[in-house]
Amino acid sequence: MSQEPHLRRIRSFVRRQGRMTHGQQQAMEKLFPVYGIESGAELNFNSLFGNDHPVILEIGFGNGDSLAKMAAARPEHNFLGIEVHRPGVGHLLYLVGDQGLENVRVICDDAVEILEQIPDASLGGVQLFFPDPWHKKKHHKRRIVQADFVRLVARKLSSDGYFHMATDWQDYAEHMLEVMNAAEDFENCSADGTYVERPDYRPLTKFEQRGHRLGHGVWDLIYKKKDVQP
Repeated sequence: MSQEPHLRRIRSFVRRQGRMTHGQQQAMEKLFPVYGIESGAELNFNSLFGNDHPVILEIGFGNGDSLAKMAAARPEHNFLGIEVHRPGVGHLLYLVGDQGLENVRVICDDAVEILEQIPDASLGGVQLFFPDPWHKKKHHKRRIVQADFVRLVARKLSSDGYFHMATDWQDYAEHMLEVMNAAEDFENCSADGTYVERPDYRPLTKFEQRGHRLGHGVWDLIYKKKDVQP
């Protein structure tokens, strides 16, 4: 069986080092060996989580606040978070330890490279909330939501899996909509083929709440993988 070609290595992020707080550093040292997954490790989810619950992948979880809230509210799901910025990873690990969240695992690496290593048809959902919009036109090629990436996501989702995106940039929302509506593997969950209301499972972030107060819009897109009959 032919393999999906690797995506062109145009980075969709800038790796900012950032300074870690003492608490974040401690969490990295003490909790990453427990809840963290090293790059290149075998991604056998049943072994990593100790159960066969559906796995939700979140790409670019920021400081991890919303991911921790989702994991606490949905113990019947496992959550795999990928983030390249170490302070955010440290903060999420602190929350995981503080709240005793056993259904979270963390990887500090490039999400696209990790996604390529994940077994096919093994994810119950993929979440991409507020990715870098790369708003300048000359940088649009750096946006992570592109046709090749979407095909890769589809391959990793189970037959009833979903792909949920959210952005506060209208131009990026329109770009996402165009790319996703052209994707043969997905169907839009919106009744009118555009956007959906924020589902209850996605927590409001502080940044998003501030945006609402300032009159900024937020667009959610949810697509379900098509059930292809043999």
